[in-house]
Amino acid sequence: MASTVEIPLVGGSADGEHVTVELDPHGRPPLTHHHLGPEGLAEADIYELESIGTDGQQWRYCWRGPAV
Repeated sequence: MASTVEIPLVGGSADGEHVTVELDPHGRPPLTHHHLGPEGLAEADIYELESIGTDGQQWRYCWRGPAV
């Protein structure tokens, strides 16, 4: 079973929410997260992974804009 981690979303329509994502074999989460809007992918926001802290094992997803 894959390991998971909960990562906060910063900015955009989902600011303050958290998502649970699976870690890859190297212990890293996906580089981006598409937060679906009411109309699905047509209104999705794109969030990009950022490392925070000094240990490299803490992350957040920062809003980069709409998917379309």
